[in-house]
Amino acid sequence: MLFKVYKSTFLQELSSLYDEKEIESFFYIVLECFHNIKRIDLALNPEMEMDAMQLLRWESVLSELKKEKPIQYIVGETEFYGLPFLVNENTLIPRPETEELVEWILESTKYEIQSTRFRILDIGTGSGCIAISLAKNLPNAQVSAIDVSEKALATANRNAEINEVNVDFILKNILETEDLNEQFDIIVSNPPYVRNLEKAEIKPNVLEFEPHLALFVDDNDALLFYRKIAQLAKKNLSENGQLYFEINQYLGKETVKLLEILGFKNIILKKDIYGNDRMIRCTK
Repeated sequence: MLFKVYKSTFLQELSSLYDEKEIESFFYIVLECFHNIKRIDLALNPEMEMDAMQLLRWESVLSELKKEKPIQYIVGETEFYGLPFLVNENTLIPRPETEELVEWILESTKYEIQSTRFRILDIGTGSGCIAISLAKNLPNAQVSAIDVSEKALATANRNAEINEVNVDFILKNILETEDLNEQFDIIVSNPPYVRNLEKAEIKPNVLEFEPHLALFVDDNDALLFYRKIAQLAKKNLSENGQLYFEINQYLGKETVKLLEILGFKNIILKKDIYGNDRMIRCTK
């Protein structure tokens, strides 16, 4: 079957669940992943065909998309900060907002880090996207990363290999940790921050497929991870070391207040590209 013919079927079959632009993006993601064919290649050679076995594979993708399974999990990979990452049911799918957090760290450190040996810790690393992106762009940095999930760390290790960087991955439950026993110049975290009361806002493709361990926190103590990580940062950041968080957009002021109470200075609350309070930087 011609790819251009199947594209019409693909669009029609998914039209009740997704808008046309999103379905097209799915089609071209699969096209490149399965066949190494880019959009421009198909435009220049519209008579490209798939065989019967390839068609079965596409039909499987279509079936998964109808269940609203994220395309990144279906193809098993995604891109973050211009780098390739494997993702699966044990890791969150990296978001554009988290790319903004990485960019903020890089912009904030680019002058001082070029000639200095920096130590960076990423807490709750998941796929390793933050730690690996920082290690790739900061060759002088020594990067470590913690996660409570052994399976997530296995994926993160593989992603470090793919991107040819060295990151020290550590299996640890941060809530049960009293001291990191090392000093770091930067600690960064994108911890669980979605309250159960916000589940109604979460799309099925996230709620039903992404790991709840990495997403949700109890309504009665929504800042649990921020408090614990900030307390550890007071002990384990070097003098004038920086703490970075991705945060719940509805709890920006509360998170700033928590950091003020714990004695951090130079606290900056920053909005993401969508205008939501999304990240914080502060200094020990």
